[in-house]
Amino acid sequence: MTEARSGPTSNIWSRRTWAALLFGLSLLTVLVHGYHPLAEDGGLYVAGVEYTLNHALFPYYTGFVREHLGYSLFAPMVAAIVQLTHLSLAWVLLFVDLFSVWLTLFAARQLLRRCIASEPAQLAGIALLGAWWTMPVASTALLLMDPYVTARSLSTPLSILAIAFALDDWPPARWLASSLRWCGLFLAIAAALHPLMATYALAFVIVVRASRLRRRALAWAVLAAAATVVAAAVQAFAPPESPALLEAILTRSYWFLSQWQWYELFGLAGPLIVLAAILRWRNNKLSSSAHVLCQTCFVLGMVATFNVLLFAHESASVHLLAKLQLLRIYLLIYAVMIMLLGASFWQLSSDAGKRVPSLQSTLRFLSVALILSMAAVMFFVQRQDFPASTHVELPWRADRNTNPWVQAFFWIRQNTPQDALFALDARYINTEGEDAQTFRAIALRSAIPDFSKDGGEASITPSLALLWQQGARAQKDLSGQNDTVRDPRLRALSATWMVLHSAAVTVHPCPYDNGTVKVCRLTNAR
Repeated sequence: MTEARSGPTSNIWSRRTWAALLFGLSLLTVLVHGYHPLAEDGGLYVAGVEYTLNHALFPYYTGFVREHLGYSLFAPMVAAIVQLTHLSLAWVLLFVDLFSVWLTLFAARQLLRRCIASEPAQLAGIALLGAWWTMPVASTALLLMDPYVTARSLSTPLSILAIAFALDDWPPARWLASSLRWCGLFLAIAAALHPLMATYALAFVIVVRASRLRRRALAWAVLAAAATVVAAAVQAFAPPESPALLEAILTRSYWFLSQWQWYELFGLAGPLIVLAAILRWRNNKLSSSAHVLCQTCFVLGMVATFNVLLFAHESASVHLLAKLQLLRIYLLIYAVMIMLLGASFWQLSSDAGKRVPSLQSTLRFLSVALILSMAAVMFFVQRQDFPASTHVELPWRADRNTNPWVQAFFWIRQNTPQDALFALDARYINTEGEDAQTFRAIALRSAIPDFSKDGGEASITPSLALLWQQGARAQKDLSGQNDTVRDPRLRALSATWMVLHSAAVTVHPCPYDNGTVKVCRLTNAR
């Protein structure tokens, strides 16, 4: 990659220094925020990789495993790495996670060096990004970055790299300028991994380029109007929704601003307020690229929010625009806000120290202490989110995980037939102490669709909606029912095994019980 051709830059620190700093920060980021490769959406993506490696897995309800394989190359890419390296999937996931963390911090460096000349200030912005790694992005059900591997783990840093090169000057006579080529390449790779997030990265790049025009206000107005027209057309021509699909859609409350709490709305205004404060108090100190980034965030944030308010309603006849989750653009807005905030705070401390030299060391110490304290808070939050699981789930310690649900899932992997079909409580993944560990990815067995994660798949895939509705209803309060109620529901769906709370009453044999959860075989099934 070429050096930035616009915006401030400095070369006080060598490439080796930066390489060491980014490597060290990457390790610290993982240690602070943890690593849970089979939890939450990580488990959904991993199940897709496992299916890609072995199509004999998940013979029932396979659509919930392979649904995302049709539009993302993430699972085939990870599967190819496993096959080429002959490493286990667990090791490959760990390496991909570490690489994604390093790539994100590297991308942050590429963006900040175009905005801020001071390398210590750049480092402060990158360090704050690492400290706030798992910050929730408003109430969009997204984290800034996840403590597990998904397609977003790679599409996010690729998007930031594309934005960084979009900040460079593109000579009008050179349509294939180096920065343009790099920008296009990173967007293309991001699109191959996560088309939706890459679309929002493309929107960010377009607005960045528009913000460099002489008549940028007019360009913003045209783009905002075009976005609203496209949104209206998408909503107008959306296909009708079945009752099952509508039920799945309405389980995604975060799609609808009307269902957000008042304090959750601050998650939309907060980043823009911070960026406005940076522009107000650091206006003369900011480069043109930093101004462009702030302006881009304002435009995209307001346009996305306006269109969501206009079209994404629970009562709408169709909900295609709600499915597109326009507020996901805030993931990039949060990233920019955090990087500029960290760098600006360091610069503010340095400027104050120059006016009062005796305070310079104290202010810099306070800047470092503030970042470290924020990292400590995020470490505490992550421990609360995964209280029953090892903080960093390393491959060689997988069988030592003290989470009783994970222990049960591993027992199932080793002691039940591959063609078994399991039933679990519809909301098992939200059970206290389960830590959102996903059944399919750990147990390598088919499962009847659950309410939470499979509901997300069904809400964007109409063909899965009816299967999800039937499965979620059949497994509602599974452990709280008796066999008389439970058995007919599960046998109608051809289930052969159940995962129940240990206190659940059943006459079926339960060869595994760890005091929290038990695994029971449905007799006379099928």
